[in-house]
Amino acid sequence: MQIVLIRHAHSQANAKGILSGRLPNIKLSEKGVQQSGELANRLGKFPIKQIRVSPMGRCQETIAPWLASLPKLKNDQVIQDEKLNEVDYGSWSGKKLVVLSRHKLWSVVQNKPSAMYFPDGEGLAHMQQRAMQSVHDSLLAKGKGAVVLVSHGDVIKAIVSSALGMHLDDFQRIVIDPASVTILDYSTNQPRLTLLNDSRSQVNEMLNAPNRGRNLLGGGPGK
Repeated sequence: MQIVLIRHAHSQANAKGILSGRLPNIKLSEKGVQQSGELANRLGKFPIKQIRVSPMGRCQETIAPWLASLPKLKNDQVIQDEKLNEVDYGSWSGKKLVVLSRHKLWSVVQNKPSAMYFPDGEGLAHMQQRAMQSVHDSLLAKGKGAVVLVSHGDVIKAIVSSALGMHLDDFQRIVIDPASVTILDYSTNQPRLTLLNDSRSQVNEMLNAPNRGRNLLGGGPGK
């Protein structure tokens, strides 16, 4: 089974260089609205097992054009999932990143994120734990097709690092851009990363391709 990870499109907070966190009423920027339309075209149509979306408005806005283009889905196929919510950055929420970068805890975020607990917020290790619970829940869901998870940059980075067996302290080595698509293949005992931080490909071509669940030697065989 394939897990399709989508980060929300460019937001008003991204445009202003603000760490919005869970602040309400953070909408997509004009650039983000355009990205969401392009994303819908790139995703196209493929078999869908389940769609899980962060409750934050920018994630809902991002995936709305694609959902509108699909045949009618069952009620239990589209889930608003609190476990995919943005990191609770606590008192850091709403502050400019350039200001936060001078905070004494900034080096912890960058170099030892497993030890970071945001003031009045949550720890990054806890965020990874809840995000992976969402992944595991989706793997256990009935039905065939891919699972689509719409979430946030740090959340997706945490999922990818866990799937690849990386320590959370290495997750800053992963880059996840707005409106990007990342795909994990769970068809074997060890999850495989088949697409990372992609903002241009026609994703449905990969998701409609034959199963990759075979032993690999010398790289993949291609589509």
